[in-house]
Amino acid sequence: MQHLSAADSFRALPPNLQQAELAKLSTEAQAALLYDWQFWARPNQIAPEGDWLTWVINAGRGFGKTRAGAEWVRSQVDAGRQRIALIGETYKDLVEVMCFGDSGLASVFPEHQRPKIVANPNVQVTFHTGAIALGYNATQPAQLRGPQFDAAWCDELAKWRYARETWDMLQFGLRLGERPQALVTTTPRPIPVLKEIMADPTTVVTRGSTFDNAGNLAGSFLRKIRDRYEGTRLGRQELNAEMLDDLPGAL
Repeated sequence: MQHLSAADSFRALPPNLQQAELAKLSTEAQAALLYDWQFWARPNQIAPEGDWLTWVINAGRGFGKTRAGAEWVRSQVDAGRQRIALIGETYKDLVEVMCFGDSGLASVFPEHQRPKIVANPNVQVTFHTGAIALGYNATQPAQLRGPQFDAAWCDELAKWRYARETWDMLQFGLRLGERPQALVTTTPRPIPVLKEIMADPTTVVTRGSTFDNAGNLAGSFLRKIRDRYEGTRLGRQELNAEMLDDLPGAL
């Protein structure tokens, strides 16, 4: 029989029994468990081991990419990183998804470690360790000329307007510390720069689908997208995160 971790066993319980198990814990233990990402995360939301430089989470919509990205940043702050780049498709995505979204940076730290986030005129996140994250958007690649970092989180790179230019500028800035690393969280599109990043020998790719996170998604949403999109070209890309190079109707 396959060994199940405590987290796997807990998640296998029905909601009423989960509540009963949590009720057995002290208030302090409950609070600590709430922010224990290693306990709650699925294996494909945890950073892989090894000497990689780039980790790509290539996954469908609703997979939990944003939460995985925010939690990875939190782990990097706890590990001693000091200067982190946050890059979103637009300023709006940077603020409303990566910083203040339901699964963004503001939500993943316990109250006593909650980061200070300033979003006007530019995004700056100050963490409890003194580390700082600076926000950029992929509509202005030149913003990345000059700053330097020891880590970066790049969200929805496949949608970036200037994906090549923004990624290249980031590479010149990832020069602090012994081994700067970047995380890319994205639903795929067959753009050349993303394919090159994923094919690079210093990149590790994690794959996943929308349905991996079914337990946290509305049942009506899952039924609707299955009925409308499962098996279609759009569904293969947006739900199953397939990199579709072929063009419809092409020989």
